Amino acid sequence: MPDPHTPHRAAIVGSGFGGIAAAIRLQAQGLDTVLYEARDKPGGRAYVYEQDGFVFDAGPTVITAPEALEELFALAGRPMQDYVELLPVKPFYRLLWEDGDSFDYDNDVEALERQIVERSPEDLEGYRRFLAYSKKVFEVGYEGLADVPFLRFRDMLRVAPALARFRADRPVYTTVSRFIKDPKLREAFSFHALLVGGSPFETSSIYTLIHYLERRWGVFFPKGGTGALVRGLLKLYEDMGGELRLDTPVERIEVEDGRGPTGAVHHVSAAGHERETYDVVVSNADVHATYARLYADEARARPMQRKLERMQWSMSLFVLYFGTDRTYEDVAHHTVLFGPRYKGLLRDVFHGDHLPEDFSLYLHAPTRSDPSLAPPGCEGFYVLSPVPHLGNAAIDWEVEAPRYAEKLLASLESTLPDLRKHVITKRWFTPHDFRDELDAYQGSAFSVAPKLTQSAWFRPHNRDDRIPGLYIVGAGTHPGAGVPGVVNTAKATARTVARDLGLGALAGPGAVSLPTRTSPA
Repeated sequence: MPDPHTPHRAAIVGSGFGGIAAAIRLQAQGLDTVLYEARDKPGGRAYVYEQDGFVFDAGPTVITAPEALEELFALAGRPMQDYVELLPVKPFYRLLWEDGDSFDYDNDVEALERQIVERSPEDLEGYRRFLAYSKKVFEVGYEGLADVPFLRFRDMLRVAPALARFRADRPVYTTVSRFIKDPKLREAFSFHALLVGGSPFETSSIYTLIHYLERRWGVFFPKGGTGALVRGLLKLYEDMGGELRLDTPVERIEVEDGRGPTGAVHHVSAAGHERETYDVVVSNADVHATYARLYADEARARPMQRKLERMQWSMSLFVLYFGTDRTYEDVAHHTVLFGPRYKGLLRDVFHGDHLPEDFSLYLHAPTRSDPSLAPPGCEGFYVLSPVPHLGNAAIDWEVEAPRYAEKLLASLESTLPDLRKHVITKRWFTPHDFRDELDAYQGSAFSVAPKLTQSAWFRPHNRDDRIPGLYIVGAGTHPGAGVPGVVNTAKATARTVARDLGLGALAGPGAVSLPTRTSPA
């Protein structure tokens, strides 16, 4: 008989924000956890590059909903400020158009409304109604459902009336356009869908909740960079007794039925280690790689692999990191530079078979908030351009990357004068790197696209339907991409694990009741 006092063992594969958050939650629930990371540094997409005295966060760089992070520290009775400091960013974003027009997107209500009136007086009342709508969607979609797993179709039916009330079938841009008439303001209040990997013209209007989410808590940047937040979370995890294994790629996982509290145990084979047995596996790896590679020998993984290959995936990114030998005091921490096209460009990015000649860009200037990330008198940046993923466009990025990087730098000189004369270091990350470094299917930067028909129950579930003891966190499961999203996938998944292992007191309340897994489905 197994010892009832022996802690359940859990393997977490991948140390992105979702994996780290899951590891902390499972450790807090009393499980014996091991966090596996294939690369030499933790963070997943939040990797850190150090080059020529510059510190470059690979991404993400927009930190919102700090309460979701604070809750992780509270699980151990620790204040977040003992581990990391979040610096408020103001303005949230500076939006720039090719004709020289600009808009500071901020939480200063008077300043924001003043800019709206100066541009389009008739849109002020419409904006106020949009904000009220965004708040209601936030209360239902984020506060009510973001951390609740959708494991059964009736869970989806339970929330269907709310989705219908908010017309979740309408895309973000269409919904914004119901309230706001000015074309540039429509772009200003719809681009957020891109932050979670979706086109504003296809992503469900539920994602308009991001506007209120930012207004409620603000936009932040960790002192020391996003990597400092990763390090703070991992220190918390290790302080709680968790084990982190870097440079330890998981090579394969085998399932043995008829054992363990969930009906099966998982034998994990990782580089440099003997095969180890776990009651639970939580995968923060790319969701397609989880089924196609980690569980390649498991027949029950193949239906999900095939389903994922039929789904629509988010766009990829070309990311250029660069440092300059001068500072640019007039630049904002976050800048969005809109190109000459909006809808047409996004159509080409999400569905086109070639690299568009034009682009819209996101420019990140972290040294505006924390000068320590660059040598004295210097400035560090990254600029990203949404581009088609590899399944849509067969672009030879080995050839294209240098040309594209030069093109982006030339374009940025309208914002950063004489930029190319002052760049002293640079590197880039292409769709090939998303595929090869992060094992991302088709080089997608945000996993499965956040369309309504690929959200909630329709998204890969937080607990696998066929393989007992396998759970998913990260951008590919509910609720989806973005730091608040993936951190809440961990909350939803940990709640499910707790319920399945009979740790009901730790599972927490939920708007959707969870079935307990006692045997394979």
